Amino acid sequence: MPETIDLNATVFAKTAVGQEEIQSRTLGLSLLVRRALVLVDGKRSGAELSVFLVGKGDVESVLAELLDKGCIEAVARVGKTPSTATPAAAPAPPNGDTAPVDIADTGPEIDGLPPAAGRSAKDNEMARHFMINSVNAIIGQNTRVSLVTSIFEAQGTDGLRKVYRAWEASMAGHGTGARRLPELREKLFKVL
Repeated sequence: MPETIDLNATVFAKTAVGQEEIQSRTLGLSLLVRRALVLVDGKRSGAELSVFLVGKGDVESVLAELLDKGCIEAVARVGKTPSTATPAAAPAPPNGDTAPVDIADTGPEIDGLPPAAGRSAKDNEMARHFMINSVNAIIGQNTRVSLVTSIFEAQGTDGLRKVYRAWEASMAGHGTGARRLPELREKLFKVL
């Protein structure tokens, strides 16, 4: 009898089939399952991945589907669950986008911003579009998919402010983005 895998306490990596699926989209994965596949990086456990899929379904069933289709494989087990561990923020990769965006710990408040309650839904949409457009225009379209997805799915001003740190890090890690960061930050802060 095969050993049962604790999907929450297992770290997964993409297989060759999974890498091909990201490019070809031939398996007909749902948006949620495809997003989970993109987020699998060989560093985060199933429980850590669930943070990025919160409220969108059972992470165990999503991972089980990816395992069944041969898109991911177990590479390690973790000793303690993420509820007792503090996940470290992964640095933005130089090219591509295999590392998920860590927005769990946003650190201190962002200096220079008014209270989140003072921002309207229109401000939120303007901030969301500004962040996505700046990533696509400066860093490159489709190179930071998980960051763009996190920005797109951020709920309200607080959610956008949480993902701001990842946006800022991505900009700072890119030559043109780093040079333009003060200007971009000033424009973004008008609606964030």
